[in-house]
Amino acid sequence: MQQILLVEDDPAVQAALVHALTDRGFAVAALGTAVDALRAVADRVPDIVILDLGLPDLDGAAALRMLRGVTNVPVIIATARGDERSVVDLLNAGADDYVVKPFSSEQLVARITALLRRTARPADDQDGVLEVGGLHVDLRQRVARLDGRDLELNRREFDLLAYLAARPGSVVSRRDLLHDVWRQRHVSDDQTIDVHVSWLRRKLGESAAHPRYLHTVRGVGLKLVSPG
Repeated sequence: MQQILLVEDDPAVQAALVHALTDRGFAVAALGTAVDALRAVADRVPDIVILDLGLPDLDGAAALRMLRGVTNVPVIIATARGDERSVVDLLNAGADDYVVKPFSSEQLVARITALLRRTARPADDQDGVLEVGGLHVDLRQRVARLDGRDLELNRREFDLLAYLAARPGSVVSRRDLLHDVWRQRHVSDDQTIDVHVSWLRRKLGESAAHPRYLHTVRGVGLKLVSPG
């Protein structure tokens, strides 16, 4: 059963959405403040977060930025701000999708289903461990090892490595990396990918000139392969 964290301070709206989502087979935890939501996500990451912008303790946009500081969980923003500039700002801040109030439960469920389908990882090993050559990536423990040695990776480096390791030998476009790893749709500068790839290569003991695992496909993207 997929876990949804609903962050909505209006009791009537919260109750109606919990009822509708539960009826559709989701497990729903409902909270009314941004602080409680951030604590809940830090304790256990749900499958998706529905975040209202008009929260009593913290602006929803600020809450979104803080949320993105600790997890890449898919986020749907519920907002009354329907103008294009506001929507673009939210997507750039890390939202994956949005609904404009008032919205129907059918619309929300459709967006949840589409987002979960789009962000689903390829099937992993039963124990949540990916193996590529001497690389060992434990998705549940968020631990990566190379030839038995622990790699000291920051959150984004681990997410990038795990994403590529789940697709060994496949070329992943920069656009897909921005969307699925960085959770960004509208960006004008993707240099951040190059920076993180450079850091990750250094920790893997390789370089762009002499790659072992991370290979750049010029004009297309990246792929992770087992060294020959």
